[in-house]
Order: sequence, then structure tokens, then C-alpha cells
Amino acid sequence: MKYKEMLLEIEKIEFDKKHLIYSGECEEIYLIRPSKLPKRLKNKYDLSKNFQIWLKEGEREFRPNHLRVLIDLNLRARSRPDLKEELLVLFDNVFYGKDPEMEVELVEKEAFAHYLNSLKVIAILAQLFLLEQEINYTRESNFEPKNLFLQGWIREFIDSPKEIDNMCMSVCNGQPPKAQYTDKENKKNKKYTKNLKKSWYLLK
Repeated sequence: MKYKEMLLEIEKIEFDKKHLIYSGECEEIYLIRPSKLPKRLKNKYDLSKNFQIWLKEGEREFRPNHLRVLIDLNLRARSRPDLKEELLVLFDNVFYGKDPEMEVELVEKEAFAHYLNSLKVIAILAQLFLLEQEINYTRESNFEPKNLFLQGWIREFIDSPKEIDNMCMSVCNGQPPKAQYTDKENKKNKKYTKNLKKSWYLLK
């Protein structure tokens, strides 16, 4: 589903009901919009904008977070460095609004030695986390669009300029990705540039 279509899909979610997004052979992704927020979030979030992302693997059901996507993509890029640019283009296209399930077809038949979930699941999760950041992040952001913060980290984890433990520590501490992966696309940055080329952040 394309980005704008998924946004409309999220707006239709009923309170406290599972809303299935994807079902595969052994994985499911679904959303829930809780009718009540935890006490720590009261008066901070619009109830209608809040939604939870859930992943089911076999009998296990849990709420994945951004690190699942980032770690999976880093493992893939490390096991297949020859596909690094294809992965970057794929996830940039998801960021730019294209259907993740369609984009995955570009590399779906490729074998990766290390990963956490199917590439289709990771791409759909990436789209949902990007939407979540766009919809739910209510504070002032240094990025425009706001979800460029996450997309910058997706690019950095695929490009892998540092070791995975160092990058994970930076993410967990709320640090922004390296400016190299966002500055020219960030409307709040003085280096913002229109009509950028594909994978512009890799150009020397």
C-alpha cells in the first residue's frame, strides 16, 4: 500500500480492535488504536492519532520498535554489501511514498545470510514507523519532514559507516543521524537542495 493510502487506512482504525495490515506464511502485522492511553502520556497525545504497531511471529505477538528495522537492514547490508545501493533505493522509495510490497520485489529473490524478518515485513514496518513519526511526533523538530530523522537512520544503518553497537547506542540516546544522510533533504537545514539525484548522500 502506498504511503498516502496507508495514512488513510490508519485514520479508519476503530478503537481497541485489531486492524490487519499484512499476513504472510508465518508473520502478521496489525495495528491497534487503544481507547485509553498510559498515565504518562495523558494530556500529551491526541487519542485519535495514537496507534500501536504489532508483529506476530508464530505464537509470539509483540510490539516491535525502530531498532528491529535498523538492525535487520544493517545485517542484510553486511551480508550482501553488493546490494547496499539497491537496499538504499528500495527504502528511499518507501520514504518517498511508494508501496513497500511492490518495492521489495526488486531484491526479493536475493539471499541474505543474516536478517531478523522477511524483507517485506521490514519494509512495511519501516513505512509504519515513518507514518507514526509523522503523525505522533508533536514536539518541535529539527527536521522537515519530521520523519526524515528516522529515514536518515535507515540510510546510515544500511550504509554502515560505523559499527552496529555504536549506531544502536546513538539511536537509543536520541541522537540524530549523521548530517550526511539528511542535510540536503531537510527543509530546516541551510544545505537544503531541490531536485536531488538518487542516493544523493552517497555522492562524494
